[in-house]
Amino acid sequence: MNAETSQAIHKLVFDWLRLAQADLAIAQMVNDERITTEILVFHAQQAVEKALKALLVQRQIEFPKTHSIGMLLNLCKEAKYDVPDDLDETATMTAYAVVTRYPGIELHISTKDALDASELAMQLLAWVKSQIEEPL
Repeated sequence: MNAETSQAIHKLVFDWLRLAQADLAIAQMVNDERITTEILVFHAQQAVEKALKALLVQRQIEFPKTHSIGMLLNLCKEAKYDVPDDLDETATMTAYAVVTRYPGIELHISTKDALDASELAMQLLAWVKSQIEEPL
């Protein structure tokens, strides 16, 4: 791979990671009464989704437009990332991608659910950062 292509991939990886970190920052705002638990878990899910997509970009693995954390985890495993078993739990966050954003769909999200989602997203992002390769 030439240096220009490598730099473009590296930039895209860090763009995905930057957005994931911004979503995580919102997911961690549990004490801000203006932000509903539904919005908190949505951003936790988005942080996980975007972080996993950063890894796939790094390995130049194509992925469909999807919110499915399970699918993205499987693609990461197929790309030879050694995903820790405890991070498989993030797949349950897929429901937070759509259901929590619109009224009329009943899904009770407690403060504990929001805290748990934020913690899990933080763990996944820490692992993803450990997998990010520096540019050549």
